[in-house]
Amino acid sequence: MQVLELGIVSHSVIIGLSLGVSKSPCTIRPLIAALSFHQFFEGFAFGGCISQAKFMSSSSAIMACFFGLTTPLGIGIGIGVASVYNPYSAGALITEGILDSFSAGILVDLISSDFHSKNCNFRLQILSYFMLFLGAGLMSSLAIWA
Repeated sequence: MQVLELGIVSHSVIIGLSLGVSKSPCTIRPLIAALSFHQFFEGFAFGGCISQAKFMSSSSAIMACFFGLTTPLGIGIGIGVASVYNPYSAGALITEGILDSFSAGILVDLISSDFHSKNCNFRLQILSYFMLFLGAGLMSSLAIWA
């Protein structure tokens, strides 16, 4: 469970960074919409994992607070960094690509452990894959406006 929490916290900080370094209102508005939906559903998934793990309520509250604070923390760091660097420089683009890759890799790792669970029947796995690809398609369609 600690790996799950660390993965989600890292992911949330990284996506907060990407919003924080954005300067154009044309970029910020779609990012806020996408991140709001993303964090909403990620919060549900995280809450479900916490519930299944049956932690004490104090541990659950601490984890929920960390989840709630990590994206704003990433946004704050991104705002601080945005005033110091050129977003179109090679170093900035490489760093952004690496952080986005880490963020995506963390989620793929978290999702794959759920999909390879022995407690899941075949029909539920098929439905899960369908919903995963549906969600990915819907999130990708947001790129039309981004």
